[in-house]
Amino acid sequence: MNFASLFDIPINDLSTPCYITDARLLKKNTALLCRIQEQTGCKILLAQKAFSMFSAYPLIRDDLAGTTASGLFEAKLGRERFGKEVHVFSPAYTQENFTQLLDIADHIVFNSFGQWHKYRAQVESAPRHISCGIRINPGYAEVETDLYNPCIPGSRMGVPLEQMEELNGLEGIHFHTMCEQNADVLERTLDYLLPKFDPWLRQCKWVNFGGGHHITRDDYDIASLLRCIDRVQSEYGVQVYLEPGEAVALNAGYLVASVLDIVRNGMDIAILDASAACHMPDVLEMPYRPHIIGSGTAGEKAHTYRLAGNTCLAGDVIGDYSFDHPLQPGDKLVFCDMAIYSMVKNNTFNGVPLPDILLYHEDGTMELVKRFGYRDFEERLS
Repeated sequence: MNFASLFDIPINDLSTPCYITDARLLKKNTALLCRIQEQTGCKILLAQKAFSMFSAYPLIRDDLAGTTASGLFEAKLGRERFGKEVHVFSPAYTQENFTQLLDIADHIVFNSFGQWHKYRAQVESAPRHISCGIRINPGYAEVETDLYNPCIPGSRMGVPLEQMEELNGLEGIHFHTMCEQNADVLERTLDYLLPKFDPWLRQCKWVNFGGGHHITRDDYDIASLLRCIDRVQSEYGVQVYLEPGEAVALNAGYLVASVLDIVRNGMDIAILDASAACHMPDVLEMPYRPHIIGSGTAGEKAHTYRLAGNTCLAGDVIGDYSFDHPLQPGDKLVFCDMAIYSMVKNNTFNGVPLPDILLYHEDGTMELVKRFGYRDFEERLS
């Protein structure tokens, strides 16, 4: 089956599996984020936990204010490869990592007042100013999947209202309550959060809205986002930050896989050289069903297949899809929206090779950024 005719990026001669990031779509996303910054004065940061393809950073650096990190290594990557503001949040910091962060980070967000009390003296004695803040847990979120909901009962993320203390040297408040959501959720979050945390917000220099904002999605309500930003900046006189990861590279990348074999056990099953467990783990964790170019749901088109990975995990199944024509070994399938939470979360379970990483440039050239081999697998082991 020839999917190349359905796709404007040449794939026939590619080795698979491979990730392709489309520079055109990536820059379209960040151009929108840049316009929002210009209209509001807010600052938008790349959350590297979703997209850390640093070979593409030069394409988007001018459109964003900097990067966010979940720990030391991401902070180093942001400093070395992006080179603008570096913001860090971690549920807790080790002494060794924190000492190094003092030389790297511009903002450090603490998950508890205990951590702030522990490290405050080091921050204040550092040779450069580091703006520190506290993450709050407003106790409100509309995230349906508990695995991704930082506000469920018993969550370790952020300080609840009843545990708030005087800021005493802290300059900002950070909250993260969203996951792949529209601005109406942000509006309701602010309605709930602002009255409760008002005394502390009035002491802040900045407020970070966190991530989970699907700003570059086609149906996203930009006008509502602008109102939310203006509401907080006007009321409290603060600098607003947003740190989306998905919105930066949403729908800007693909995973190309090849059919290796067709087996039958009550239905047709296509074994691929790409794996949900290894190459797109969110498919199993979320779970969700990635779109494949030219496919339909089970039974929608003439030929239905269960697509499965090439590992020993019985549940390494991507999903059931239908196609206009029968699949054959050697056919290439193009999975969409694979720039985010794929390269950053993949693994070598079973010794399955990591996909190549490619960058499709605006001039129509394809760059092989990275090819992994046996040594990459071996060096992750002991």
